[in-house]
Parts: sequence; C-alpha cells; structure tokens
Amino acid sequence: MTIRTESRIIVAGEVSDVWDYLCDVARWPEWAPTVLECRIRGGGALRPGATVEQRAKDMGWNHSRSEQVTEVDAPNSMAFVGTMGTSEARWGMEFGPAGEGRTDTMMWVEVDPVTIMRALPRRMLRDRIQRVSDIEMAGIKAAVESDVQAGAGSK
Repeated sequence: MTIRTESRIIVAGEVSDVWDYLCDVARWPEWAPTVLECRIRGGGALRPGATVEQRAKDMGWNHSRSEQVTEVDAPNSMAFVGTMGTSEARWGMEFGPAGEGRTDTMMWVEVDPVTIMRALPRRMLRDRIQRVSDIEMAGIKAAVESDVQAGAGSK
C-alpha cells in the first residue's frame, strides 16, 4: 500500500522565484538535508526524461542516487521517480499564487514500501517522511525569501 505525505508552505516570493530556485538542482543541498551534491546528467535544464544525479548521505553513509524527471509543467509543477531505501518513491512540487507576491508551495511524496521497508510500522515511516518533507519545505522558504530580499536590496 502506498504511503503519501503532503507538506505545504507559503513563500514570500513570486511563483517564478520559487520555480527558478527549484529548477537549479545544484542548489538542492541548501534545502535537502540528505543531498550533498546534485546535478542533471549531461547538463541542461530540468526536463521530462532527464536524470537528476545526487551524492547523498542517509543515516550516516554516503552514496549515489538518481531520480528521473517525470513532469515539468513550468511554473506550476514538477515530479520525479526514484527510490527511498529499497522502495520505489515518487515526489513532486506544485506552485500557485497566494496573493501579495507570495507562493503557495506544496511537496508531495509517495512511497510503495517493499522488502524490509514493509516491516516498518506504517505510521512510523509516514511520520519520518513527513518530518523530512517539512524540514525541506522550511529550507526552500528560507532560501527563496533570502534570494528575494537580496534581489530587492540591490535594486
């Protein structure tokens, strides 16, 4: 059975500000605590079919992982498929105007637990995913708002 979480936050910046920040995968380590480095294989823009390669650190061990970009609907949404532990995982972001130059930003994560992950209590796994997503969303908010303020101060 699929586990799904959603995290939502309002960012003080235009949808284009949030979109541009998240499309710059080299900046993902700023908001994703398990991502040490990130790039698009072969370079170029975030686009369906592209592979996002990461050097990551999970539970104390460094490793490589990759995700396939499944959707890029600028500036409304993006989605990916990869793995979480031993299980397939999908995640994405959705963006919409929240008025007064703010953006309603939502991250969703879906995991289909298999093998050892099926042995974990479902609620415990869901709560862990939710906690990490909430931390990531707070990081996105802080980074985008810092960029927006820096840009406003230089005008």
